[in-house]
Amino acid sequence: QVQLVESGGGLVQAGGSLRLSCAASGRTFSTYAMGWFRQAPGKEREFVAAISWSDSSTTYADSVKGRFTIARDNAKNTLYLQMNSLKAEDTAVYYCAARHNLASFIIPDDSGSWGQGTQVTVSS
Repeated sequence: QVQLVESGGGLVQAGGSLRLSCAASGRTFSTYAMGWFRQAPGKEREFVAAISWSDSSTTYADSVKGRFTIARDNAKNTLYLQMNSLKAEDTAVYYCAARHNLASFIIPDDSGSWGQGTQVTVSS
């Protein structure tokens, strides 16, 4: 397994930007597909974005397409989520996760390795 630690969350006004980071430990980071999920108060966890181990494929939830960009740096064992044009409805705890294949990220269950989460709050 890989250990994950998110950072970069905070309070931002609507229309603003944030960049989340997820630092991974372990030499096998580059073999995992990586992704982001989020969970707002009183709502179920939802998929946000994911990227393949090779960085060649990405997938996004419709709600964030065109606003969020996922990227990874395998040399630094780090996953990123650049969030632009933030909306109040983006407010949630954001979690990064590591799984063995990209397709599995459409299922927001507990499989894979998870970080502790970072809070993103967008004020309107």
